[in-house]
Amino acid sequence: MAKASYAPMFETVSGALNKINKKSPHAADQKMVLTTHRKAPSTSPDCSRVYLRGLSSVTRTSPVTQNEQAVRTKFAAVSAAVRTRAKNLSTLTQDYAAFEEQKNLAEGKKTFKAYLWKVCGEEYDAQHGA
Repeated sequence: MAKASYAPMFETVSGALNKINKKSPHAADQKMVLTTHRKAPSTSPDCSRVYLRGLSSVTRTSPVTQNEQAVRTKFAAVSAAVRTRAKNLSTLTQDYAAFEEQKNLAEGKKTFKAYLWKVCGEEYDAQHGA
C-alpha cells in the first residue's frame, strides 16, 4: 500500500485524480488514480491512501437490468420536470408558498429544489402507476 503525502494546501485530497478514457485506443494501458482520506478519529498519522485501478475494475460486466433502466428513465424525466418547473413563473409563487408551508414539518423538505423533486416525482409516479 502506498503512503501519500501532499503539499500542505492539499492535505485532504480525496477522489479520482485521473480517470480512464474508455473510448481511447490506449484504455487498456491507462490507470485510474484514486485517493482517500480517512476522517474518522484514529491514533495513526497515516490517513491518506492512493489506489491504482485498471480498466477491468471500472468496466461494467453485467447488462443493464429492466429495473435499472426504469430508474434511469424516471430520473431523466423527473430531472427535466424539476428544471422546467423551477423556471415556470406562473407556478413559482404557488410552489414556493407550498414549500414554506411544509418546510418545518417532520417529513418536510428543507430546500426548495428537494421539494420540487418530491412534487415532480409524485406526479411521475401518479402518471406511470408506480
